[in-house]
Amino acid sequence: MKDTKIQWHPAFAAAMELELKEDWDSLEFQREYNLNTKPLEIDLLVIKKEKSAQISNEIGRAFRGHNILEYKSAKDHLNIDTYFKAVAYASLYKSYGKAVDAVKEDDITISLIREVKPEGLFRYFGEHGYAISPCGKGIYQIKGKTPFLTQVIVTKELEKGNHIWLMSLSGRLGKSNIEELVGKIQALPQKRELELAASVLEVSVAANRESIGKMKGEHGMYEALMEFLKPMYEMREKECREEGLREGLQTGVHGTVDVLRELGHGDAEIREAITRKYALTEEEAETYMQN
Repeated sequence: MKDTKIQWHPAFAAAMELELKEDWDSLEFQREYNLNTKPLEIDLLVIKKEKSAQISNEIGRAFRGHNILEYKSAKDHLNIDTYFKAVAYASLYKSYGKAVDAVKEDDITISLIREVKPEGLFRYFGEHGYAISPCGKGIYQIKGKTPFLTQVIVTKELEKGNHIWLMSLSGRLGKSNIEELVGKIQALPQKRELELAASVLEVSVAANRESIGKMKGEHGMYEALMEFLKPMYEMREKECREEGLREGLQTGVHGTVDVLRELGHGDAEIREAITRKYALTEEEAETYMQN
């Protein structure tokens, strides 16, 4: 059964950005890249700004110009159909280029990321003529029949010191793992890094409530964790309140427009009325008049 409560995918995108932070100047990140309609959505698209750029992170060393990343949480399946869906996404992405063959087949890579090794998928690969080539701890390149350079990343097997962000997307973290993550976050110097780390930490906390609970009686670390999380939750609450106010405003304006139209008022009168009553700009009023 899929885990629908914990929002793994935004945290994955944040973790990957942190993984690749040494090369931010060379990369462009596009989350939930929309191929066509809403269901056709790539989890993360990473584009090299310069094709010759060499990525320092070992996960990104296989990257080419256009890199499609698909993430599965521990409760999601990573099977042969998942693989072919990623191939389909890559094929569609190529076909939607601005001109014929604008995006070259050999300039696209696929990365499939999951905490635990997909044994069934690897067994299928072995039985159907694909070659699995380990390229470091937790990184496997799939060679042979695949049309695009493909790698499978098993986060549980990665080098711990180099990949704390991806490895923290787990429901199996112990107290020491949480402490290490918090210590790493406290040492981050940039606002962008802290915002990305907050997304990772939020998921880690949600997925490891038992381990977090054991820290409550210990002075220092639990307080540091809560101190870091508090502004994030306050901001989330503020955003929710503001969204509620926006929805309330929209409902009120639309209601006023409908009532005035039913009473026979012309558009010019209605536009003037809602501009004055709701302190709208001319452009905002015009938008409400058209919707």
